[in-house]
Amino acid sequence: MKRLGDILVGCKIIETIGSLELLVSKLVFDSRHADRDCMFFAVKGTVADGHQYIQKAVELGATAIVCESLPSLLHPVVTYIVVSDSAQCLSKAASSFYDHPSAKLKLVGVTGTNGKTTIATLLFRLFIAAGFHCGLLSTIENKIGNRTIASTHTTPDAIAINSMLNDMVGEGCAYAFMEVSSHAIDQNRTTGLSFSGGIFTNLTHDHLDYHKTFAAYRDVKKRFFDELPSTAFALINADDRNGSVMVQNCNATVSEYSLSGDADFKGKVIENRFEGLVLNINGKEVFTRLIGRFNASNFLAIYGAASLLGLSVDEILKELSLLKSAEGRFEFVRSGDGIVGIVDYAHTPDALENVLKTIQEIRTPDEQIITVAGAGGDRDSKKRPEMARIAATLSDRFIITSDNPRTEDPMQIIRDMQQGVPVNLYNKTLTIADRHEAIRTAVAFAKAGDIILVAGKGHEKYQEINGVKYPFDDKKELFELLKSR
Repeated sequence: MKRLGDILVGCKIIETIGSLELLVSKLVFDSRHADRDCMFFAVKGTVADGHQYIQKAVELGATAIVCESLPSLLHPVVTYIVVSDSAQCLSKAASSFYDHPSAKLKLVGVTGTNGKTTIATLLFRLFIAAGFHCGLLSTIENKIGNRTIASTHTTPDAIAINSMLNDMVGEGCAYAFMEVSSHAIDQNRTTGLSFSGGIFTNLTHDHLDYHKTFAAYRDVKKRFFDELPSTAFALINADDRNGSVMVQNCNATVSEYSLSGDADFKGKVIENRFEGLVLNINGKEVFTRLIGRFNASNFLAIYGAASLLGLSVDEILKELSLLKSAEGRFEFVRSGDGIVGIVDYAHTPDALENVLKTIQEIRTPDEQIITVAGAGGDRDSKKRPEMARIAATLSDRFIITSDNPRTEDPMQIIRDMQQGVPVNLYNKTLTIADRHEAIRTAVAFAKAGDIILVAGKGHEKYQEINGVKYPFDDKKELFELLKSR
């Protein structure tokens, strides 16, 4: 239980009706989770407005309500706090409620369009291998030491973030690594957190269904770096033209990594094959099981961040050479007759192009690339034809299929993709809406030495159709079909 007034320290309060001496048992922003002595935040979301559920929260036992406008019915035993931004207040209050856990460990945030999961996950594994207790907040899973908590979002809500960070502190974690999505920044889920460092990977076409313009998407990402304290580091990818934009007027200490120019952490690809990469980093040669130039960039980010956090160069290179990539990120297997099957989360034009160009760099001229890919529903539709154009152009055969259609018509998504296929490449493009059948067909087409890429879902173990998540695992589907050849 915490005193209401203490929880609201740092929040910009416009009006208070009732007592701030109340003791609060927990914080909620979903009225279905309200119960006795809780504090309910009426947040205006993209789908629903929490102000519509104030009465329900009170009926379930909420004794404190944070809102942007007062309800018509006020209960005499309930305290109402009017603020200008409920979401921002929620994040600050969550940090206060859990006694500012992010300030009690070194929290590093990773943001950008691609590479967030790989970088955050491998930083976590690297520091675990180096003997530290650590936490992880990622798309695939959340980790508190050895304990795993299922992940539902790239970046959790503010209450969940602070609750898990508090558990990390309680279990002696010295470091925590988290993916920071543009949605989370825009919705103030990371407001009030004390970051020791921030990493920028890249910025490409994504999430424009939400942000509407690329400039708005870029500016939201920049806000994360704008809010870093002077005690933090900002590590940016100098090979991305938006890297310098991210740190304009940044208070943190800025460092750069690059595969093509001068930087604090400079790398060069010496060998690139399916078994891994050989890199030269700041004059030292290292082997990593990561694959592709895009992963060489991710490796540099991990190396740079670990250096800035105080690990020795030799320790970093030793441990990183032993680590595998995050689940669903360029995972591959060879069949008995030499077919290579690859599963990757690539679901943006840039990510898909990176993966296919990596395969092209590694393959021999007589090895064909067969790509199976779709696009998600209820998301940025403008990237659909571009993804199809890339897949058709960089593959020898392209099968358009369903991804996670969510509430959209799968065939409409496929039609959107078909618009991007160049006319002269129609003859090597096939449409099979059923994802299982599309993967099975790719395996049937393949001959010894060919390479099959199944892109878009990576680590996901489901396919979402009309709001229902049906069991579906790209890796299991592809790898089992290859084993049965």
